Amino acid sequence: MDSTGVLPHFFMKNHQICILNVYTKMEAKVKKWGNSLGLRIPKSFSAQTGIVDGSNVDIQLEGNKITIVPLNKSEYTLDELLSKVSEENMHYEIKTDGPVGEEIW
Repeated sequence: MDSTGVLPHFFMKNHQICILNVYTKMEAKVKKWGNSLGLRIPKSFSAQTGIVDGSNVDIQLEGNKITIVPLNKSEYTLDELLSKVSEENMHYEIKTDGPVGEEIW
């Protein structure tokens, strides 16, 4: 990484070495948003982290630094999944057919 915060990223494409500048440091301006403060995330950062409009993020205060981490939850507990089941979205048992092989029904 150089002093501008640009980290070159190398990859192969059609047997050619391509260089992509991956930004790891950028200056941004904080603006008032209602009673809070808002910070715009640069497009290059959102593309690298997968943060899109409506994404959930974890915001932590570490000393005098604010850390923002995208929440990409891909595993859920059974209790979390079952908490989403209601009378409105519960389906009924579907009978397909009898045993085909040596299944015991």
